[in-house]
Amino acid sequence: MVEKVITLENVSLLDFLGVENKNINEVASAFPQSKIVSRGNEIRIKGSTTEILKINDILNSLIDHYHKYGKVTEENVQNYLSEIAEVKLTDEEEVLVYGTKGFIIKPKTINQQKLVYAVKEQDLVFAVGPAGTGKTYISVALAVKALKNKQVKKIIITRPAVEAGETLGFLPGDLKEKLDPYLRPIYDALYDMVPSEKLKYYMENNIIEIAPLAYMRGRTLNNAFILLDEAQNTTPMQIKMFLTRMGPNSKVIVTGDISQIDLPPRQKSGLIESMGILKDIKGIGFIELSGKDVVRHKLVREIISAYDDADNTNKQ
Repeated sequence: MVEKVITLENVSLLDFLGVENKNINEVASAFPQSKIVSRGNEIRIKGSTTEILKINDILNSLIDHYHKYGKVTEENVQNYLSEIAEVKLTDEEEVLVYGTKGFIIKPKTINQQKLVYAVKEQDLVFAVGPAGTGKTYISVALAVKALKNKQVKKIIITRPAVEAGETLGFLPGDLKEKLDPYLRPIYDALYDMVPSEKLKYYMENNIIEIAPLAYMRGRTLNNAFILLDEAQNTTPMQIKMFLTRMGPNSKVIVTGDISQIDLPPRQKSGLIESMGILKDIKGIGFIELSGKDVVRHKLVREIISAYDDADNTNKQ
């Protein structure tokens, strides 16, 4: 590993590094394979030459920003990180899966990349963020990659069957047919990543299993990549039941959007409660995506931002 030292001159450390070094920690989290340590007015970087050059460019940009505006915020750091994201994410090693339609599936934002690294390092990861940030899609891609590389023997994907303004009882068909619309985004992602005939084989032989959360009760899930999607709609008992299904050699990703909870008004979200309870346990990763990670139509990002602004105004 190579080491580089950057000395901060004529800089207020609090205004540059942020409270409890949050700004520099944000840079460090974007480069988990390198080590970035701040001591006094020195920032020490250890890592590969390629990464050190990128980190050096970002820190110099932030220093220039500080001298121009007198302060560096977390949002400023995210903006500078985003500028180098496209370059950083073009590396071949970042490819997760080659899609069935010929396109490459890989992380497109810094926070999506953080999710990929977190899953490499941790066996249980919570990924929370608004619609369109790719948290489910990237999670499915990671599961497919693990299966193709024979790191796991099966994929299990589940969602709570919570009605979002609709009533299951009035929908036609048996239970599976009633629940399939809730699981449709999962099917769509899988069809992008696995050829249809192979996917059919996997599902007929329970190598890939998609089921409502209630079907997980009483099981121990070994040698599997397990995804709990839409976890904001679980109750505390449901998510505890799910998390305790985890067996040896398994990876678990829990995704959710805490701004879209469809539970009854007085029902506590299991996702929110579990993240609070488990936050200090080593071996569990927590990734938060934001409107900046939206990879759908550009208007989606603006819509999310407008709703966030309206929520903040109503709370005041």
